[in-house]
Amino acid sequence: MECPIDTKPRWERRKDARPQELLAAAIDLFVERGFASTRLEDVARRAGVSKGTLYLYFENKEELFKAVVRTSIVPVVAEAESSIAGFDGHSADLLRKVLMDWWERIGANKVSGIGKLVMAEAGNFPELAKFYQEEVISRGTRMFSSMLERGVKRGEFRDINITQMTQVLIAPMLMLVTWKHSVGPCERGDLEPQAFLNTFLDMALHGLLPASTQAP
Repeated sequence: MECPIDTKPRWERRKDARPQELLAAAIDLFVERGFASTRLEDVARRAGVSKGTLYLYFENKEELFKAVVRTSIVPVVAEAESSIAGFDGHSADLLRKVLMDWWERIGANKVSGIGKLVMAEAGNFPELAKFYQEEVISRGTRMFSSMLERGVKRGEFRDINITQMTQVLIAPMLMLVTWKHSVGPCERGDLEPQAFLNTFLDMALHGLLPASTQAP
């Protein structure tokens, strides 16, 4: 008995997968080309659908970008916030967990290039930069500050300027993903992300802990 031939267009056969495949294609192209140079027709083509199909889900490129951030980055931030709220151990262990989880969930993946894209194109697309600031950067900053405040309050970290130390901790993480997505003149040498983060944590924790305490 012959199998019936499926003659439906690709985008009709995979209706349930359309939004996810469009978002995956958008991440690839945004990171590869930047926001300005990414065309919706190219996103649709890479996802295997028509441009008209893309417009069924996303009104324009700005909304597609926001959907990428809200589905691939914001949930990770929300999970980290919940993890911090429910953590019972030492604040040094909490900081290590959050940083390593961030690398595994975002830093090691292509979506980490979105942050570099925003920094590079903020001047030309201020509304997108404002959106990313509100949805990701502000929440991430508050999250780091809360871990430091927790450590100081419990006597696990020494008394520090929370605002300044938060920025000091975030900066190497931003630099790590910038290096990861840089080529040409930005030589990365022997950079190994896990080793970088472990070295950074060693330096940060021994600077945060009271003089009489050793890092766990």
